[in-house]
Amino acid sequence: MSEPRIIQPRTLKGFRDFMPDAMQAREWLIDTARSVFRSYGYAPIDTPALEYSEILLGKGGTDTDRQLYRFDDNGGRDVAMRFDLTVPLARFAAQHIGQLGIPFKRYHVGPVWRAENTQRGRYREFMQCDFDTIGTDSMVADTETVLVIHDTFAALNVGEFSIHINNRKILAGLLAELELADRSVDVLRAIDKLPKIGRDAVATELRGEAGATPTQAETLLAAVAVTGTDQRILEQIGRIARGAADEGVAALTAVFDGLAAADVPANRAKVDISIARGLDYYTGSVFETFLAEIPDIGSVCSGGRYDDLASLYTKQLLPGVGASLGIDRLLAALEDIGRIHTTAASAPILMTLFDADRASDYIAVAAMLRRDGLAVEVYPDGKKLGAQLKYADRKGHRLAVIIGDNEWEAGSAQVKDMTTGDSHTVDLADLASQCRQLLDGSHP
Repeated sequence: MSEPRIIQPRTLKGFRDFMPDAMQAREWLIDTARSVFRSYGYAPIDTPALEYSEILLGKGGTDTDRQLYRFDDNGGRDVAMRFDLTVPLARFAAQHIGQLGIPFKRYHVGPVWRAENTQRGRYREFMQCDFDTIGTDSMVADTETVLVIHDTFAALNVGEFSIHINNRKILAGLLAELELADRSVDVLRAIDKLPKIGRDAVATELRGEAGATPTQAETLLAAVAVTGTDQRILEQIGRIARGAADEGVAALTAVFDGLAAADVPANRAKVDISIARGLDYYTGSVFETFLAEIPDIGSVCSGGRYDDLASLYTKQLLPGVGASLGIDRLLAALEDIGRIHTTAASAPILMTLFDADRASDYIAVAAMLRRDGLAVEVYPDGKKLGAQLKYADRKGHRLAVIIGDNEWEAGSAQVKDMTTGDSHTVDLADLASQCRQLLDGSHP
């Protein structure tokens, strides 16, 4: 009888396994974001990975349609895997808004799929972390979206960052004034590529695919490159667009008034007329967020207002606004600038098993520590102490608790700091408080 064939263990291009240390960092980031979302009243939801293809097609543009993982399922249904969390939200809201009520504020963390070329910080399967408000066109919701972005990045301790804000109605006004409104989709897609391909390449695309004249292209590129204070930029755009962008200017002014009222530092949010966002469904405010220490990785949190998206699924008006935190790209950036300390240990304390015959006693001490709010892993085998400490060091445990015969007799324990190598002898009654002090870095 022949040996069974060993299947080569491998992953698809653009897909990844996550080791424990990477998942620890990922969950820390998501948990931090969740806490901010909840503080603003957003509630969690989930939607299926698969949708009917008609739900997704045509919502993100032709490039996104080409990147869909689309197929006929076993029932002969034309289905596709979601490419973001916003389009499924629009379907979800249209389907359930009678039960939910408006305004409806939700956050959603889940994987999405795009069959695109892989590159640094970009994969074919990746996690999105979205928050949105559905059912209001108030600029309070737009302002709050920026505030959530701001508070999330402040909580993540990413260093200096800036949120670049524009309004699609400003760009629409500029295009109307330049007689390019009928080519807005191609024009805005070209403008959205400015940070990636540069001014000259965008000018070429505007003249080519978008059909703009050289004068139209140069005037538009000059307008989106206007610099100065936020107020000066908006005043100049108002003059260039000759009133056609007034609605967008007023909306953007309202957002910045709200940010000032919330004491957001001026350097954390700025008007940027070049921000267009490539997805076709945006209609108003648009946002992109950049890290000062690593700007070349691109935006790590983006979004905007989409007042018409849900109208594809219902006659009820369900305007929306929100943003998406780029989990994988942000993690790659934080690793590059040394803002993440990775560890495979989900519990900071390892309870060593010095004597296997007393396993129940070690389990009892670990349970006591857990009741005091500490996370503890018990080593399962009575191996040599050196092997157990090597395990603790490799996994990244911060403390190792050692209780041998002498300690049991004395009612004490040794606590070894795996970072410094120092050991502390403490009474078992004080073990929890001493471990907490060491973990907090407050031990003398």
